[in-house]
Amino acid sequence: MTHVLPQLPYAEDALAPHMSKETIEYHYGKHHQAYVNNLNKLIAGTPFEQMPLEEIVLKADGPILNNAAQAWNHTFFFFTFSPTPKSMPSGALAEAIDRDFGSFDQFKERFAQAAAGLFGSGWTWLVSDEDGHLSIVSESNAGNPMRKGLNPLLCIDVWEHAYYIDYRNRRPDFIDNFWKIVDWKVVEERYMK
Repeated sequence: MTHVLPQLPYAEDALAPHMSKETIEYHYGKHHQAYVNNLNKLIAGTPFEQMPLEEIVLKADGPILNNAAQAWNHTFFFFTFSPTPKSMPSGALAEAIDRDFGSFDQFKERFAQAAAGLFGSGWTWLVSDEDGHLSIVSESNAGNPMRKGLNPLLCIDVWEHAYYIDYRNRRPDFIDNFWKIVDWKVVEERYMK
C-alpha cells in the first residue's frame, strides 16, 4: 500500500488572508508531502507496508510512527478548514462543549492558551473519550491522542512551519486566525461518529 497526499477540498488560495497560498504550498505541499514520502520509504518491506495509516499510528514507534502520525495529523488538520466555514458548533457537540468547558468562548480561550503555551513543536487537540466527554490535550512533536484511546475532533498545528510565513513568531495571532477557517460542521461530524 502506497500512501498519497490527499487532495485538498479547497484551492490553495481559498483560506487567505487567514492562511496564505504560500503557507499552503509549503506546509501542505512540501512538509506534509515529505512526511508521506518518508513514510512510504520507511515501511517498504515491513509489516506496516500493508496497513492503513491510522493502524500504523496506533502500532508503530520511532521514525515510522513520527512520519505516519505527522501524515495523519496534517491530513486531519487541513481537512478541518473551509473558506466558508460553519463558525460555531451546534447540536450535541455544542451541548458537550457547554457541559465540559462552560461555554464555547471558554473552550476557545482554554484551547488557545494550551496551543500558545505548548513549548516547542507539537499539536493541541480537542478530543472526546469513549463516553463523549471532551477535553483539551497537547502533544509534543508528532504526538497523536488516538494512542491514548481518545477520539480526535479538532487540532491545531503549532510547529513553526504551520505559521511562520504568515505570522512569523506570533503564534497567538495564528491561533486567533485559525478560528476563522475552522468548519464546525466537520468537527460535529467527527463527534457524532
